[in-house]
Amino acid sequence: MMVAGAQALELKKQEVDALNVFPVPDGDTGTNMFLTIQSAAKDADKVIGTSISDVATAASMGSLMGARGNSGVILSQLLRGISKGLEGLVSANPFQLAQALQAGVDTAYKAVMRPVEGTILTVSRETARAALNKAKAGGSLLETLQEAHKKGLECLAKTPEMLPALRQAGVVDAGGQGFLIIFGGWIGVLTGETIRVEGFHQEQRVIPESSESKESKQDFIQVENLEFPYCTEFLVKGTDLHVEQIRQDLYNRGDCLLVVGTSEVVKIHVHVKNPGKILDYAIQWGSLHEVQIHNMLEQNEAMAHALKSKSAESMEALNAEKTPEIDQPIKEYGVVAVAMGQGIADVFLSLGVDEVVFGGQTMNPSTEDLASAVRKVPARQVFILPNNGNIILAARQVKDVVSDQNVHVIPSKSIPQGISALLNLNPEGEAGDNLLNMERSLGKVRSGEVTYAVRDSQFGDLAIAAGDILGLVEDTIVETGQTLLEVAKATLEKMDWKDHDLVTIFYGEETELQEVERLKTWLQEENSNVEVEAHPGKQPLYYYIFGVE
Repeated sequence: MMVAGAQALELKKQEVDALNVFPVPDGDTGTNMFLTIQSAAKDADKVIGTSISDVATAASMGSLMGARGNSGVILSQLLRGISKGLEGLVSANPFQLAQALQAGVDTAYKAVMRPVEGTILTVSRETARAALNKAKAGGSLLETLQEAHKKGLECLAKTPEMLPALRQAGVVDAGGQGFLIIFGGWIGVLTGETIRVEGFHQEQRVIPESSESKESKQDFIQVENLEFPYCTEFLVKGTDLHVEQIRQDLYNRGDCLLVVGTSEVVKIHVHVKNPGKILDYAIQWGSLHEVQIHNMLEQNEAMAHALKSKSAESMEALNAEKTPEIDQPIKEYGVVAVAMGQGIADVFLSLGVDEVVFGGQTMNPSTEDLASAVRKVPARQVFILPNNGNIILAARQVKDVVSDQNVHVIPSKSIPQGISALLNLNPEGEAGDNLLNMERSLGKVRSGEVTYAVRDSQFGDLAIAAGDILGLVEDTIVETGQTLLEVAKATLEKMDWKDHDLVTIFYGEETELQEVERLKTWLQEENSNVEVEAHPGKQPLYYYIFGVE
């Protein structure tokens, strides 16, 4: 079943990639899920014997190590829960397998800080629910999974009604589609077919335009805000402290949660609306120490950023296996950063990053890729800068596979955010202070990109044609046009660049130097008081990456 599920998605991964709600060239949900399930299938295939528990455990570990992107990480959590549900079983009857599917859904929901309905989570939940109902009614294993698959497809068809972004783009949820393709592969084994790839066909995924979608266009535009403004950090000291229980209890009470420690001391860091409630909860476990509460809405003086240029080793040498010198001292802090271009990697290295993992849009590194980079860093504590929202979940799983180093994930969603966080790392400071300052710095920089459309689409009031130049601010499309310079100007205007001190430009591998000079000239003519820095990022797909602070 695991192998057939991976084979089924391999045939359909490009179709799933095409379900991306944005027309920018970064649709990679199908690819990420395939690489994740492929890793799971490879480990499952190595199991000697017929214990379903052993196979599920191997698949769970394989998916954890191979998880890429948010969709891949959620898939790995589904498999992790299924493994827990089948633990200790040599074989499973329909009801036991249905219960394992439900355990997978429960685990996946817990892994996502703010679950969103209309996604793979919803589709997997309805699939598991149907499996339980059918199994309780006495259905055979095949009947149980077929009924679950049918209900899953019905739920998938309704995902555009749950998410306005899907309705307006005319697509169903890509993660849900990928999950059901894998599920179809499982069924194919039981029916005697080699592969089953039943699911939505291209013509079935188009959702008619309606007035409702136009009226709700504002519902899905992402806006950066501080829903949880109080950064709360403290130690709990006691006896028989349960780290995992504390983490679970606090999981849905705030954002940027970090719970680490031992049975005697636990460190808690979380962003919340009401710090008092968190402290009231924690004091039940023991005594509180080193309590720090910061209001992140307070204005702080902007830090002047000066990017030093120096030559760096090539990406080929960077990604090759490197073994630290035997006598190399172990330092307190190290940094791993994800970069999508040689030039951007050079900047990170010049600013003190120890290891750069090549990746970004369409090429998300796996948990194992990031863990391997962490292990190469001769430091007790390692900060990971994902620099892409689709890599954050995979980065957070590194803590599950690296046990001899303290791993901290700074949830940077862009290259400018990653650089801002890096400049706020104090090698002489306390870990908690560094974590706080690096996370707070993310809100002090605005990020923008200029790329191109790969298909016709409608986004809000913007009618987009394939080949159009697109401007994005914080991952939201804000401008479209025919010329690179005009779209770049308009995008920067939407970023309110004139009200800031510094504009940083990373230009891509396909961007001509003449275009860069034209843009720099315009910026200087419009406001000579704003410092402008331009660097050859050499990133693919994106003509420009902007940082404004």
